[in-house]
Amino acid sequence: MEAGAQVEPDWPEVVRRCLSGESPAWTELVKAFHRRVYSLCYRFTGSGTDAEDLTQDVFLKIYANLASFDVNRGSLQVWITTLTRNLLVDHFRRSRNIRATGSLDEGWDETGELRPIDRLEATGPTQHDQATRRELEKMVQGALAQVSPELREAVILRDLQDMDYKEIAVVLGIPEGTVKSRISRGRAELARLLERNKREVM
Repeated sequence: MEAGAQVEPDWPEVVRRCLSGESPAWTELVKAFHRRVYSLCYRFTGSGTDAEDLTQDVFLKIYANLASFDVNRGSLQVWITTLTRNLLVDHFRRSRNIRATGSLDEGWDETGELRPIDRLEATGPTQHDQATRRELEKMVQGALAQVSPELREAVILRDLQDMDYKEIAVVLGIPEGTVKSRISRGRAELARLLERNKREVM
């Protein structure tokens, strides 16, 4: 658990309050999941503008479908991630022929920590360290955008959204073995692209 993390709310109760028209409950839900949804949209599209628009679309979809949330079928996080993923798939199909050209460094401050970069970061974050970190983040996001969508989403959900294999299997609607295979292949592809990109800039 992260330092300063709060006790997890009773999400079924929050959902019930949302459905009964209590706006503070909806505000609580949005605040709790906005960063996760935006991060997922940004990692997948590489565009801050697209991520903002898609995040709004996701929360409209959540609001419209909240009554269908069933706690017996999984956590609210998994349900919201599944909705987000479905919307991203639709977006990808619509814009398949249009490559995202948004600046790759948009939105990094909002998306939270990227753990592979944390491991590379020096303990004292000097200005040079921060500049190096930002360059590494741009390289990771650029490489991520080149990984095939089915492998990319598996890596994003595992390494950047910190979901377990079972949850990812539910979100993607595939067996756990396939999840593990996609994550392994996605990480290998990402490492290959990063190595190639690193050689190009040296």
